[in-house]
Amino acid sequence: MDSSEALVYIVDDDRELCASLAWLLESVSIQSRSFYDVASFLAEYDPDIPSCLVLDVRMPRAGGFQLQETLNQIASPIPIIFVSAHGDIRMSVKALRQGAVNFLEKPYDPQQMLDVVQETLELARTRFESSRGRREIEQRIAGLTPREREILALVIDGLPSQNIARKLGTSVKTIDVHRTRIKAKTGADSIATLVRDILQNDITVA
Repeated sequence: MDSSEALVYIVDDDRELCASLAWLLESVSIQSRSFYDVASFLAEYDPDIPSCLVLDVRMPRAGGFQLQETLNQIASPIPIIFVSAHGDIRMSVKALRQGAVNFLEKPYDPQQMLDVVQETLELARTRFESSRGRREIEQRIAGLTPREREILALVIDGLPSQNIARKLGTSVKTIDVHRTRIKAKTGADSIATLVRDILQNDITVA
């Protein structure tokens, strides 16, 4: 699949519902993939494709909340639409507090589901672009030595080369050499733009 195409994952042990929802989405040219348990979904989930997840709360073995927790632990950007035939206020509040974007009760209105999915796919595309940018920056700084990362962290803290040299017990010239290497290794236009990108994406360096 082309990475520019958005995908809807459906995770529900009700096979008829999965088929019905997949048909509904296909009717408006939205691609989907259905899974009947959490383990199958996790084995096939591709974080490099912008996507959203329509997720049942209650399933045998692992349920929807457990999958949500797993996705949160790996910092997945995928937005989740929970569905449940046994929904209540407490359950929906829990889902939303943990990051879900919507909670629909079964049987849901088809047009409402389409509206929610289309809105959520727009959010998915935005999150995907942000997540991809963050990963690119993390990859760029992954090749730095521990010393270079230490110096970069101090630059992010706002220390000039003279203060960094004093703090690390070395010369300003050595610090400037490290700064040049950091810029070259990360492919940054400047140290300032690299620092800006790191701060905007809330990335920990040291």
